[in-house]
Amino acid sequence: MSKGRVLVVDDEAEVRRSVRLILSKAGYDVIEAEDGNAGVNALKSGDNPIAVDAIICDLDMPKMGGIEAIPNFLYQFPSCPIIILSGSDKLESAARLFQPGVLFKQGVVEFLSKPIDPERLLGAVEKAINEGGRKDTSAT
Repeated sequence: MSKGRVLVVDDEAEVRRSVRLILSKAGYDVIEAEDGNAGVNALKSGDNPIAVDAIICDLDMPKMGGIEAIPNFLYQFPSCPIIILSGSDKLESAARLFQPGVLFKQGVVEFLSKPIDPERLLGAVEKAINEGGRKDTSAT
């Protein structure tokens, strides 16, 4: 039985692969997307959107970055927890956008920096899913 379904949105194939391997070994199902646009489209899937328990999203990506994608994710799944994973030097300034009383705060639960620390990643995903209220994904 899966621990949950996680969408990983990052333009770096190696980062997506690493995150997928870490999470898969821990018992999570992983959906990958190479940018925000692909992530939004992966969730839409026509009239039957794919339910996810958490989203891991990079900030700095071509086509649609995390700052643009996160409102789309929250519109479709308002209670889905979001973890930002970024190697961008913009991480600190972007973190200010997610402080209490500022845009998007309700969905962002954690900021992780690259390179990936497997223990921190697993801890953040577990916490996000447990505190975010696990959604029923059996219908998908």
